Amino acid sequence: MKLQTLALAVLVAFAGSALAQAPSPKDQVKADKEQVKQDRAKMKADRKAGDKAAVQADKEKVKADKAKLKADRKAAREAAKAAKEGKK
Repeated sequence: MKLQTLALAVLVAFAGSALAQAPSPKDQVKADKEQVKQDRAKMKADRKAGDKAAVQADKEKVKADKAKLKADRKAAREAAKAAKEGKK
């Protein structure tokens, strides 16, 4: 009997920590927006310094981050829609 209780406690502990670490879609979108902002600031500094290769690399990074932001926004919208439909 105590073995089952111990096993259940371990499962609950691991499941709780796994759920707590999963970021919500809205948080992910905010993080992506912040990353794009940082990339643009870095690109601006590289332009000012005259480093054309770094500017080009920064442009590619901004492009990739924007694509990730777009995908995360779509996922957040779908999650909100699913939650709304789930309430009905």
